[in-house]
Amino acid sequence: MLFAHTYPRLLADVGGTNVRFALIRTPGARISDERNLVCADYPGLFEATKTYLDPLGVQPTWAAIGIATAIAGDFIKMTNHGWAFSQAELKTQLALRELSIINDFTALALSLPTLDDVELVKVGGGERNPDLPIALLGAGTGLGVSGLIPAHQPGEAPRWIPLQGEGGHVSFSPFNDKEDEILRILRREFGHVSAERLLSGPGLQNLYKALAELNSQPNENPSAADITQRAVAGTCTLCRETVDTFCAMLGSASANLAITLGARGGLYIGGGIVPRLGDYFANSPFRRRFEQKGRFSNYLAAVPSFVIVAKNPALRGTAAALDALATRQA
Repeated sequence: MLFAHTYPRLLADVGGTNVRFALIRTPGARISDERNLVCADYPGLFEATKTYLDPLGVQPTWAAIGIATAIAGDFIKMTNHGWAFSQAELKTQLALRELSIINDFTALALSLPTLDDVELVKVGGGERNPDLPIALLGAGTGLGVSGLIPAHQPGEAPRWIPLQGEGGHVSFSPFNDKEDEILRILRREFGHVSAERLLSGPGLQNLYKALAELNSQPNENPSAADITQRAVAGTCTLCRETVDTFCAMLGSASANLAITLGARGGLYIGGGIVPRLGDYFANSPFRRRFEQKGRFSNYLAAVPSFVIVAKNPALRGTAAALDALATRQA
């Protein structure tokens, strides 16, 4: 079944900073017409979508949107951006027959089975078990968390259930005395300190600020991009300490997720920060911290970790979500 009545299909991946659009024009066609827009340039998702669609002269029939926020009911309000809308109203505005809205990291999780080896960079661990759960997280404007739970038995064709949650907002868990002090500093400002307060672009800035205070150094208020660039270039000792601490904390958060899910199928890292670090990340404290888990250190040492370097992979996940929806409705 090709489900011709569901095409053209509109795909979107909405982050806290950018929104990425694409189309699948006909059954069996590839994802095409990819375009990135800056969220801050538009008052809402409808206006950004119209800006994308109008020059193409295409009226989509079905659409799937992965968006960086919790999905709970018709009304959607982004966590790290000002966009808010009704799903039913957006469906009407865009004249869609079907609209599926899922968390952006749920969309990214759905893309994982489609990734080729060249779209992944392995950072330690053993081999993937294709029949066991997969963990996913990634730092960008926020901290996204998801995973895939197998719905198949060994030897069967793979079928996966994606997780839709808000794991980036769990309480930050310090690993050592230094991280205790960082938590104390951030608690003065935020009260509750989530993992996202440290493991994100704004989190890098929070971490830099806290380390400057601990080291009795001035806070120059650099952007997250400046911190990572200067750390990789080796031109700023405090920036390097910030990024190394970030990578270690990400290792702790990743290990907690992998143990929770029993993710012997691997840990995958997406988002906008880590893939840009390149070899710096591979040589960072990430993997050492990931495996520092007391009685479960050997368990985690066997779990492979991968950095996702594919271009806009979440769009593939939204396409997979529409395929699954069409199959369910058949």
